[in-house]
Amino acid sequence: MHSHSDLAVLQDKEHLAKTTQGVTLEVVGQDGLSYAPVNVETKAELAQQLAGWNGKPEISDLDFSSVGEYLDKVDQGSALNVAMLIPHGTLRMLVMGGQSRYATENELNEMKTITEISMKEGAIGLSAGLTYTPAIYAHDDEIIELCKTVSAHGGYYAPHHRNYGLGFLEAVDECLDISKKSNCALHLTHCHMSAPKYYGKAELLMSKLEQAKISGVDVSLDSYPYLAGMTYLHAFLPSWISEGGLKKAKERIENSDARAKLVHELKVTGTDGNQGAPVNWAAVIIAHVNRPDNNKAIGLNLEQYAKIQNKEVAEAYLDLILDENFEASCVIFAGNEENVRAIMQHDKHMIGSDGILFGKRPHPRAWGCFARILGVYARDENVISMEGAIARMTGRPAMRIGLLDRGFIKPGQIADLVVFDPSTVIDKATYENPREQAAGIEHVFIAGEYVIKNRKRTDAVVGRSVRNPKYWSKP
Repeated sequence: MHSHSDLAVLQDKEHLAKTTQGVTLEVVGQDGLSYAPVNVETKAELAQQLAGWNGKPEISDLDFSSVGEYLDKVDQGSALNVAMLIPHGTLRMLVMGGQSRYATENELNEMKTITEISMKEGAIGLSAGLTYTPAIYAHDDEIIELCKTVSAHGGYYAPHHRNYGLGFLEAVDECLDISKKSNCALHLTHCHMSAPKYYGKAELLMSKLEQAKISGVDVSLDSYPYLAGMTYLHAFLPSWISEGGLKKAKERIENSDARAKLVHELKVTGTDGNQGAPVNWAAVIIAHVNRPDNNKAIGLNLEQYAKIQNKEVAEAYLDLILDENFEASCVIFAGNEENVRAIMQHDKHMIGSDGILFGKRPHPRAWGCFARILGVYARDENVISMEGAIARMTGRPAMRIGLLDRGFIKPGQIADLVVFDPSTVIDKATYENPREQAAGIEHVFIAGEYVIKNRKRTDAVVGRSVRNPKYWSKP
């Protein structure tokens, strides 16, 4: 339900990270940032901004501009099925560039028109990345108006909301308000409570969701079973640094006055890129760099890296961002196991890996998330039942997306099926070795064809786009 395989499903016909775990459908276009809808200028800007998530593709490989064209590329042959959310930040960039202001009425109308077109082309909803530029500059009223269009065309809203730290509950309130005012279903994506003040207090979230349900809000959520997240290394920068794009960000970081202000925010007052808090340097592990000279940084936290560079930590961080041309990525440890388990038990909970596949040492969730749920949290620790774990990966997501032709085992359903051994299924991927194949997934079928047979990948490339069921019938 939360995938960053936007390019992998086009380029990697084996896609072992997901096929070997039994994944048969991925929802891409997440966190408000993807590669459609775009024009020539925004395509190049996004290729650079998202390099830490997906690597930096050749522009010639991004031979699509709209949601429909992207899904048409999927239909030429993918390892598994793909559904797409309209990424709000990408949409905003297309209409407004990287400007730090609210949309005008004309700009909002243009965004609504593109949203309607994208939904009819097959999008299943709208995602937002409200701590990432340029979406961070948007007013909630903009999201509400776009969600009204999404709702009218059968979709749902999947926000990376404005704060996963100290302001988490207030950010959830904003999401619920947007859903209520727009009459749009809400899916809280990578839902976690990671600020220390919320440790062991997941009931505060559960209470809000229950009250929202009583008031008529259609809300669901997904999460991953790990205590760390992952993103591009420059995500902690304040939004004023990145206004106008990464070229402007580079100029500001290199400007001595702007850099002094920036260092103070990173260390003392906090940044909106980091949930309003100062950066916890020891919790940020460098996951990927491009330049061979920087390979020694892989696996180090930023404090350790700064020490070997003999620099103050904020200065070392900024120098690395520039040296890597905004293409480095990181893993961030900021979770609470008690909350992970409590959120997992919600009756509208689903599984989303949030898995980033690119990098020299990416997060293990891309290769291990689903097997970990089955093996650790269902079988070994009984946090949820095995049947409940399966429902979180199959029927519940199908119903959230609006699919009537898959997600359950019954006559007339498309045969997207997984055969696994409940006694041996387990994740093998670790933070040190993140690309280890999960155990216990014996066979995987997509549309009745073997994709995994006896734990081995076949040569079948039968995945296709799964489009908005309001406008598209099953293949």
